[in-house]
Amino acid sequence: MLSRDAFSAWMNIDVRKIEKGNCTLSCKVSPQMLNGFDILHGGITYSLSDSALAFAANSYGHKCVSIETSISHLRSVKNGQVLTIRANEIHRGKTIGVYQVDIINDENKLVSKFKGTVHISQEIW
Repeated sequence: MLSRDAFSAWMNIDVRKIEKGNCTLSCKVSPQMLNGFDILHGGITYSLSDSALAFAANSYGHKCVSIETSISHLRSVKNGQVLTIRANEIHRGKTIGVYQVDIINDENKLVSKFKGTVHISQEIW
């Protein structure tokens, strides 16, 4: 799945660790990711979280797709900062999984908190 994920590659995500139900990613903020206020666009934070959700949920080998997500943006991010994105499984049943994703900046401060729910199919990818 990861090798075919062009969007995550486009964001220059560095995969640090993937294990069943969890993953850790990092990403350096580039000028193309900034909004008109010269801070990280919220869509980038959301996309980083969504990728982490996908990697953690799909780590079991069953195809999972998101069915509900939400994000709280807590702190602004500047160009050049390195973000750490951590996804952790909260619950995994037969057909539903729930995950939390925290993004931490290079000052070890929480930037955003994301919650995602996925549908777990029986399809093996």
